Amino acid sequence: MARLGLAPARFRAALTRRLDGPGFWRALATAFGLGAFAALALPPVHAVPVLLVALPGLFIMTMEAPSARRAALLAFAWGWGFHVAGLHWLTNAILTEVERYWWLVPLAVPGLAIPLAGFTLIPALAARWAAPGWPRILAFASAWVAAEMLRGILFTGFPWNLIGSVWAFGALPIQSAAWIGVHGLGLVTMLVVLAPMMGGRGAAGSLAAVAALAAFGLARLVPQEADPEPVALVLVQGNVAQEAKWREDSRIPIFQRYIDLTAAGVRAAQRDAPDSRILVIWPETASPFLLANDPNAARLATAPLPPGATLLAGSVRAEFAPDGRPTRVWNSLVALDAQGAVLDAYDKVHLVPFGEYTPLRGLLPIRLVLSALDFSAGPGLRRISLPGLPSFGSLICYEVIFPGAVTPADRPGFLVNVTNDAWFGVSAGPYQHLAAARLRAVEEGLPLARAAQTGISAVFDARGREVERLGLAETGVVLAPLPRAGSPTPFASLGLWVPFTFLALVALLSGILSNRKTRNA
Repeated sequence: MARLGLAPARFRAALTRRLDGPGFWRALATAFGLGAFAALALPPVHAVPVLLVALPGLFIMTMEAPSARRAALLAFAWGWGFHVAGLHWLTNAILTEVERYWWLVPLAVPGLAIPLAGFTLIPALAARWAAPGWPRILAFASAWVAAEMLRGILFTGFPWNLIGSVWAFGALPIQSAAWIGVHGLGLVTMLVVLAPMMGGRGAAGSLAAVAALAAFGLARLVPQEADPEPVALVLVQGNVAQEAKWREDSRIPIFQRYIDLTAAGVRAAQRDAPDSRILVIWPETASPFLLANDPNAARLATAPLPPGATLLAGSVRAEFAPDGRPTRVWNSLVALDAQGAVLDAYDKVHLVPFGEYTPLRGLLPIRLVLSALDFSAGPGLRRISLPGLPSFGSLICYEVIFPGAVTPADRPGFLVNVTNDAWFGVSAGPYQHLAAARLRAVEEGLPLARAAQTGISAVFDARGREVERLGLAETGVVLAPLPRAGSPTPFASLGLWVPFTFLALVALLSGILSNRKTRNA
């Protein structure tokens, strides 16, 4: 392949040795291994340099493959390895009811990784149509990001572990997301790791791009943060194991734990910020009682609140038939005043397939949703305004992972994300979820308060800097002032049009360079 002889000769030879012989299965195993190796760049490890091996390896193997069919198989093997390794923690959700679903343990993650791996075929095959050298690298990088954007839309969308999220170990390297979003940051990442294959100039360009990201980050982080809002946040992390969460004998002890933690957090907030209005946030479905339907439970939950304080509590909300049967249920965030009165409620819009509803219900032989009823989707994202508080937008669980789709049309003053990551135990999953939430704060220029059942609960300011956090599998509260909103970022104003335009320009440049090479050949 023209110009790719600049890649280390032994590395290139090792990758291309079995591409056209009967030992092709060894090339597939190598591709799978490279994909799994690339997953080390994801949270919580953030070993970003592994991409300098894993992605060029994929590029070389798919470009040198003797046919498009073999290139597609190699790309699929790489993507399968990447997603199996990156999503291995999902098995923890099955282990919470291993006696029912033990047979899914060896099937669930590899099965989910199969359709996700299919998206890796898009950059591999698109780049083969471009001329060797820079045109192919540009085509591969832009098609990769286009595939990730497509993955966030098709089949309800699953934009988890986007390549740009590898930088979310700190605020500095992700500041460019305020302009170009995580997809634009992913495009830069792809170019940075592939450009060194073009020799010294490509390596120098990669170093220059990383330096530019750092400089841009510093420029955004140097200005002093505005004084926080006169609001004291109390994020309650009950640390309740998923297998105990819905047991009848656990309901009252769990409820009491949240009430006691709330009382301790409120006392600390009153001591540290006596002039601030208190906002308490419980995680997704933290309450074992239906707070919007049960006035007695609502009064008990808010008993520790002083006058003027507010509780935002994750709770199931239901409608009932005259005979008392529930007819519809929602996964909700319920706002209560200090007397337990319901001020407002947000119902989750983007439901989890199989977790909250069963797709093709009646046609599939399995049902993983625990309740007899599927959850209903809410009407849409909206800004919620409560007395004495800045307006906010609510995001329940993985609603926070969708770039450009986390704020209502009326821009709020901050974002609230509640989640129940207890399903995933002590694993990489909660760290990956937290990284997505941090990126949304930077993209939108809005502070974000995140309350998680077992962690990680945290508060980020409008530039993605961590204000406070409580670690995974810890019990306690996060106390923090509410940071002020920043000005709307370019990404907040234009959304996915920014990275889409960015990658379209790169793809166009690839086509221009390919045509020029063809004419000069």
